[in-house]
Amino acid sequence: MFKFILPLLAYFFFRSIALSFLAFFVGTFIDNFQQIKKYSSQAGSSSKGFSSDDFYRHYQQRSSQNDFATMLIALSAAVMNADGKVLKNELDFVKNFFSQQFGPRFTADHLQSLKKYIQSNQIPLQEICLDIRNRTSEEVRIQLLYYLFGIAKADGHVDTSEMNVIQNISRLLGLHSSDFESVKNMFYRDVNSDYIVLEITKNASDEEVKKAYRQMAIKYHPDKVASMGEEFQKGAKEKFQKIQEAYENIKKNRGMS
Repeated sequence: MFKFILPLLAYFFFRSIALSFLAFFVGTFIDNFQQIKKYSSQAGSSSKGFSSDDFYRHYQQRSSQNDFATMLIALSAAVMNADGKVLKNELDFVKNFFSQQFGPRFTADHLQSLKKYIQSNQIPLQEICLDIRNRTSEEVRIQLLYYLFGIAKADGHVDTSEMNVIQNISRLLGLHSSDFESVKNMFYRDVNSDYIVLEITKNASDEEVKKAYRQMAIKYHPDKVASMGEEFQKGAKEKFQKIQEAYENIKKNRGMS
C-alpha cells in the first residue's frame, strides 16, 4: 500500500520523478516490514495455546458433534498442567487410554487439540464441567475422576496441585465430596483410606461396614458405565476391585467373618 501512496504524494507535492522513485523504495520497505511483522505475529499465536474464548469455541465445536474424546482431552490437559510440567508418562497414559477407548475415532486432530489445550493456561473449566455435567450421568462423572487420578498417578505420585485441580473438577461436575474422597483414597492412601473408600469412618460398626460395602458395590458396579468404551469399563472394574480390597482389608484387620 505504501509503495503506491508515497510516490504519489512525493510527485504531488514536489513534482519530482527522482523523489517519487525514492518514495517507492521507502514504501516497499515499509510494506515488507509490515508483512514480516504480520507473519511473525501469526506464527507466534499459532505456536501458543488457545485463549479462553478460543478454547471454549473449539471445545463447543467438537463436543457438539458428541465427540466425548474432546471432553476428556480438556479435563486431561487441566490435570497435566496442574504441577507446571507435563511428563512423558502422563502423556503416554492419556494417549494409550484414548487409543484403547476410542480406537480409530482418536485422530491426529485430537492430539493437536490436546497439544493446544496443554499449552493454554486459560482452560475454562467451569463452562466445560457444566457442559459435561449436563451431558453425562453421575456414574460416568465419577469414573472421570478415576481416570483423572490415573493421569496424576502416572508418574507414581499424586502431587498436591494435581489433587487440588481434580477436586475442583469434581466440585464443578456436581459430585459429592464423599465421592471425591472415595476415589482419591484409591490412589492417595493413608491409614484410614480403606474406610474412606467405603465412605465411612473408622468408628463404624461391623454392620455399618457391611452395609457400606453393599451400597458401594451397587453404586460403583461396572454395569453402571456399560455404555462407555473398553477403557472406561476397564477403569470401572479396577475401581470396583479397589472397593472390594478395601472391604477385605477392613474385615481382615477386624477379624470379621
